[in-house]
Amino acid sequence: MTAADPPPPTIPAPAGAAPADPAVAAVPHDEAPRLRARTIALVGLMGVGKTSVGKRLAQALGMPFRDADEAIEKAAGRTISEIFADRGEAEFRAGERRVIARLLDEPPHVLATGGGAFAQPETRALLKARAITIWLRADIAVLARRVGRKDTRPLLSGKDPVAVLTALAEARYPAYAEADLTIDTGETSHPATVELVISALRRRLDLQHTEGGAA
Repeated sequence: MTAADPPPPTIPAPAGAAPADPAVAAVPHDEAPRLRARTIALVGLMGVGKTSVGKRLAQALGMPFRDADEAIEKAAGRTISEIFADRGEAEFRAGERRVIARLLDEPPHVLATGGGAFAQPETRALLKARAITIWLRADIAVLARRVGRKDTRPLLSGKDPVAVLTALAEARYPAYAEADLTIDTGETSHPATVELVISALRRRLDLQHTEGGAA
């Protein structure tokens, strides 16, 4: 592009989008359609940044953002902690699956799921069939520092975060490993993680295009 060329068009933010993060670069307008053709679902343990990264990813792609836990609380009129305490995990998971199915009926968007959602076989099958699934992975020590700052996690109530997260990792990592893509975030900033996610999406779509062409 020369100095006389007009700047490329920007992708407008979806209605109701969170305030833009100036550190997040928008995907080029001519490339965005292929990256936002399907819902992108983020999975992983609590504290890995599914909501924070998801909002910024949606901003970069010009897609709506949805948070499954927020949708569950809105549908139930209660907090996640209250649902767990009063109805138990089994009933919560059933409601979670129904809400995620409803969200997947919406046009393509970025979806942040709760930490246990992808570990449920029926919910996992639903997400894999109808979205591109991405596992955000980070060391337990990093996650423990993050979640230790909050007291709103029902599975952590009155417990050692490292012990809880270690047990959850052992139980859930085999399920998370079934995601389409895995992104190791470590101590990476959220904008940098968004760049990693977009690069991985590009490689996946390029590979699919090559394999399709070869067929």
